[in-house]
Amino acid sequence: MSTVITGNCRPSFFPSQFNRNPDRFLLRPFTVPVFTRSSTPKLRVSSTAFVETQPTGPVVEGKEESGVANVLACPICYDPLTRTGDSPLCVGSTSGSKLQCNTCKKAYFGNETHLDLVASSGSKQYDESMPLATEIFRTPMVSFLYERGWRQNFIFGGFPGPEKEFDMAKDYLKPVLGGNIVDASCGSGMFSRLFAKSGLFSSVIALDYSDNMLRQCYEFIEKDENFPKEKVTLVRADISRLPFKSSSVDALHAGAALHCWSSTTTAVAEISRVLRPGGVFVATTYILDGPFAFVPFMRTFRQNIMGIAGGHIFLSDRELEDLCRTCGLVDFTCIRNAGFVMISARKCS
Repeated sequence: MSTVITGNCRPSFFPSQFNRNPDRFLLRPFTVPVFTRSSTPKLRVSSTAFVETQPTGPVVEGKEESGVANVLACPICYDPLTRTGDSPLCVGSTSGSKLQCNTCKKAYFGNETHLDLVASSGSKQYDESMPLATEIFRTPMVSFLYERGWRQNFIFGGFPGPEKEFDMAKDYLKPVLGGNIVDASCGSGMFSRLFAKSGLFSSVIALDYSDNMLRQCYEFIEKDENFPKEKVTLVRADISRLPFKSSSVDALHAGAALHCWSSTTTAVAEISRVLRPGGVFVATTYILDGPFAFVPFMRTFRQNIMGIAGGHIFLSDRELEDLCRTCGLVDFTCIRNAGFVMISARKCS
């Protein structure tokens, strides 16, 4: 059963930084913010009893993987990756890292900023381009501008700002605090850094398809002297082919990302695959409804735009609920504010 929370109050929580520099680069969405004050629903936590057991099978020689390395898998066959070397897979330590799949024998490598875990990694002749909605965020200019004016303009579409969105997401994530979290389509790592500095999760995987976005994330982290680098791993990967073992991720967050995915169904199905039973999915996106819902042939217009840009335009929160249900997620909830929507669902226990 879904929960949709609405109201009619004017916003009072927009971060002050949006008004500090009126000359910032502006891209105004076409929605007008009307704040929806709501109380975020709480998810119930079940108690778990831990029983100490003795191993019954043969002992495998070699170092047992832990942390991030324990959840990584080959994006081709989804089998676990074997790591070469003892260096930790965290920010500043991925250069020279090698991970290999024992099934397909493909090797994946790390560079100075991130691990490259896309299926086409290592290709010398073959080059694959993505739809416009993805490719635009791979450009150096957009990657540089994302936290320097681009993301701040989401306030005109009803987005309350990163700090408030982070606080809202934390309420949904309470049942899985202390576990690992993937910040999917992380961009320049705005929320990845907030998750890491909060200390609420054992490890944070900042995941994006854009090399340039991950480099920006790395630079922001390097400039913060007190940043807990050991808790964060930067990973280049395709949201439709996640490099994680099935049922290995406690939480997955995707901020302002769903509308950029070329196949939202495939992406959410992948998210459902990698979440542990009881794992939580939290995401934000735009919904094009309100006065636009009465525009004739809106669904046909959406199909044409999707065919050109490769992104997705959502026309209602019911559509998002149906998407989550279809991909095996339950307990859908959402909060609306004009065109902004934050949704949450969980993997069935």
